[in-house]
Amino acid sequence: MRPKIYLYGDSITEESFGDGGWGASLSHHFSRTVDVVLRGYSGYNTRWALKVAERIFPPVESGGVPPLAVTVFFGANDACLPDRYSAFQHVPLHEYKQNLHSIISFFKKRWPEIVILLITPPPIDEDARLRHPYIENPSGLPERTNEAAGAYAQACMSVAKEHGCPVVDLWIKMQECPDWKQAYLSDGLHLTQAGNRIVFEEVVKKLKEQGISVENLPVDLPLIANIDPQDPLKAFQDY
Repeated sequence: MRPKIYLYGDSITEESFGDGGWGASLSHHFSRTVDVVLRGYSGYNTRWALKVAERIFPPVESGGVPPLAVTVFFGANDACLPDRYSAFQHVPLHEYKQNLHSIISFFKKRWPEIVILLITPPPIDEDARLRHPYIENPSGLPERTNEAAGAYAQACMSVAKEHGCPVVDLWIKMQECPDWKQAYLSDGLHLTQAGNRIVFEEVVKKLKEQGISVENLPVDLPLIANIDPQDPLKAFQDY
């Protein structure tokens, strides 16, 4: 049975299996070695993610293979401002940190050997958020700011350091590009194909640092190159 890598997050994770998405790229990258399993929930924050984790991630059945890794990619919704139209999604910064601690503890208790890879929220283009509100915005103010997203990214980094977990600082990484708003964000929050590529490359790099790479994983069933044309079934004797 192939091992799994779970992707747990909000809409940026839910959409990651779309055309050019970072989850689809990850699945392609690990084809024949790992099943990449999508668990993305649009609009969710860490409070809701913690509430439903027990239901989403059942224990491995007897004889089953525990997952190799899980990406935890929350914070963009937690960082919604408490006095704007997405206030119902807001989670205070101190609670966000505590929720991340609890989510990490949940996974460590469920699967002690799992690699937990945190991903910070991305930067925010506030002007684009005004052009792309997902509900009516009578205030004329963005529901998110890049400053707030940065504070939540810093909190995510801090939690990762406390637990010794690998982390992708997407907030910093994307802003290294001078044209990041147009290059990496489709609506000021969600990712373009180029933005998805950044996430994919960073996740692959961080997983490889933890010993999870295509080179280190067994391939599921014989490769065609290993099948003898004169005796094809010989390759399947051990299966």
